[in-house]
Amino acid sequence: MALLVKALPRAFSYGGLKLPDIPGLTVEQVRDHYTTQYPELTTASITGPEATGTCMQYTFSRAIGSKG
Repeated sequence: MALLVKALPRAFSYGGLKLPDIPGLTVEQVRDHYTTQYPELTTASITGPEATGTCMQYTFSRAIGSKG
C-alpha cells in the first residue's frame, strides 16, 4: 500500500483580506510583493503557517508602534 503525501497550498491574509499566493516566492517575497498595494506591510510581521486542513495559513499583521 502506497502512502500519498500532498502538500497543502498556502493562503495569505491581511486585515481580513485574503491575498492570493504567488507560487515560486518565499513568504517574505509574497509580503514584499503586496507592499505596492498595502505599504503598511513593509514592517508587518508574519505569523504561521497554521494548518487549517485545506491550506497552510499565513497572516500578515501590522507592526504596532508609537509615533513621535
